[in-house]
Amino acid sequence: MRSKIDFIKLLGDSSRYTLHSHTEFCDGRAQMEAFAREAVARGFTHYGFTPHSPVPIVSPCNMHRDKVPVYLAEVDRIRQAYGDRVTFLAGMEIDYLGDDWGPSSDYFTSLPLDYTIGSVHFIPAQDGTLVDIDGRFESFRRKMRENFHDDIRYVVETFYSQSIKMVERGGFDIIGHLDKVGHNASHYCPGIESESWYQSLANDLVDHVIESGVTVELNTKARAEHGRFFPSETLLQSLVDARVPIIVNSDAHVPALIDASRPEALTLLHHLAK
Repeated sequence: MRSKIDFIKLLGDSSRYTLHSHTEFCDGRAQMEAFAREAVARGFTHYGFTPHSPVPIVSPCNMHRDKVPVYLAEVDRIRQAYGDRVTFLAGMEIDYLGDDWGPSSDYFTSLPLDYTIGSVHFIPAQDGTLVDIDGRFESFRRKMRENFHDDIRYVVETFYSQSIKMVERGGFDIIGHLDKVGHNASHYCPGIESESWYQSLANDLVDHVIESGVTVELNTKARAEHGRFFPSETLLQSLVDARVPIIVNSDAHVPALIDASRPEALTLLHHLAK
């Protein structure tokens, strides 16, 4: 069992880090070596690899279980090659699928990982089928029709319900992009994040996160293309006011984006802390 990590202590005063990235072991579009070289070139102090975890369903975006030892060995090789310049960490972004599969499952807690990110990408449709609601809006819109009977409220409610269950079960160190459903939901139904029922669900998750003491990532992945962070500024303010530990992660899938929108994120955190 891994002990709880104080990321603020680990990172110190450094802003040259990211603890969320994806490589060839899942849906990343470059090899770990390329990301490591980019981290060195950009003067990073800490860099974390977090492949999407194995899942017991078919998913082209997730790492296969038999690749986990290969991944861990590659982290060790990267450390030997570049560890004198950057602290490289072996993490994993673990999908919460339900009570039987998630960050608190024995398989994941037994792995020799430095830390884990807990995230919800899949939710059960009305018939119980697990469906990935992450990704591009075009895919989301198709799944709304084919899998969810165009019931956006069901999708949002289920996402937040699954997220709260994941927080309650624990077993992870960082919660990933905690309100990401709002992005596609807002494209599908403009203004939905301003509706009282939506805000109540999001705030309920934030309250559970605050109570849990888990670290929250300010995820910058959608900033450049879509003009938003995860979590939203409103939710982030609540987390800052509650003194929840927050770190800035790029969630990069290509080496060139490992530092994307970091200055804006750090400036926002500084502003909200005043």
